[in-house]
Amino acid sequence: MKNIKSFLAGSFFMFLSCSLIAQDEKPQSKPWPVADEYKNMANPVQKNKVSEDTGMALYIKYCASCHGKTGLGDGVKSRTLKDFAGDFSGSYYQDQTDGEHFYKTKFGRGEMPKYGGKLTDEEIWHTVNYMRTFRK
Repeated sequence: MKNIKSFLAGSFFMFLSCSLIAQDEKPQSKPWPVADEYKNMANPVQKNKVSEDTGMALYIKYCASCHGKTGLGDGVKSRTLKDFAGDFSGSYYQDQTDGEHFYKTKFGRGEMPKYGGKLTDEEIWHTVNYMRTFRK
């Protein structure tokens, strides 16, 4: 009888732990369609050290609080979001075009604020160039 109680108690705590861990996970973002005119837009800012450094400063100021210092979606504000902020190091992000990232940054959606009006187009392109450095 003692073994059964120990087994049931252990099972209950394991179930509770798994439930709490599952609640902490963020759902994946919903598809975010981008119009072809932006999707196919070429990045006019050359990818180089100056652009990446400029983008890094902007990223730290405007993006890192949600997306994390290394783009893993683990910034200090990420726990307050309903949706996962996104992992910029993986193929889901890296396989998208620069134009798609420009569009998403400029116009935003839902919890992602729009940065058009806060950042110039050139600053957004620098930020896109910097976020490409997160590639695994």
